Amino acid sequence: MFNFATLAFVIVVVVVILTQVFKVLNEYERGVVFTFGRFTGVKGPGLIVLIPLIQRMVKVDLRVIVLDVPTQDVISRDNVSVKVNAVVYFRIVDPEKVIIQVANPFEATSQLAQTTLRSVLGQHELDSMLSQRDRLNVDIQRILDAATDVWGIKISNVEIKHVDLNESMIRAMAKQAEAERTRRAKIIHAEGEKQAAAMLAEAAALLGAEPKALQLRYLQTLADLANDKTNTIVFPLPMDMLKPFLRE
Repeated sequence: MFNFATLAFVIVVVVVILTQVFKVLNEYERGVVFTFGRFTGVKGPGLIVLIPLIQRMVKVDLRVIVLDVPTQDVISRDNVSVKVNAVVYFRIVDPEKVIIQVANPFEATSQLAQTTLRSVLGQHELDSMLSQRDRLNVDIQRILDAATDVWGIKISNVEIKHVDLNESMIRAMAKQAEAERTRRAKIIHAEGEKQAAAMLAEAAALLGAEPKALQLRYLQTLADLANDKTNTIVFPLPMDMLKPFLRE
């Protein structure tokens, strides 16, 4: 009985030691190794051998991480209050820096993304936030990437998801859009009237230059009136139209 218990204890100790000595890292993982607390290298992927009680390893995931930026209250350049949220895509490119330079890389990146989102959007007017999201995404990504470079983090993409307005602002924008549509309709109508007046003036000039053409137009008008269902037709006969016939 004693021998069996001793054997079991030895087996357990050996298994524990082996788990501390041999580590297996996946293709997307790296191990930051510390020897007596000092950084001694980055290892992986594959089988890693560590010296128990002397060396310690911290795993780092190199895959792209999706970070949801909480909704932020932003005051635009034209003093409009909006609520904006975004999503940030980033990955670790330098395992040494991300372990040594920053205590909590995910929390640090999240906080930096929130402050940068408020700062960048606060420099633009509401119309720019709604119509130029691609340019704003690039600006935020560039600022975040420069700031997180010292942490060994690469910001690959930033996407603004929602820009929410309060009800009063939505109603004001709807009125503005309606007023803009009315203005455009009036402009189009005025342009049409202008073109019609120009064409009428041109037609009048052509008819005035050729009396016979004016007579033909008058006769055409009479023919159109004759096709009407009314029984009585009253039309004026200008004496100027008779002068050509009188001269002949």
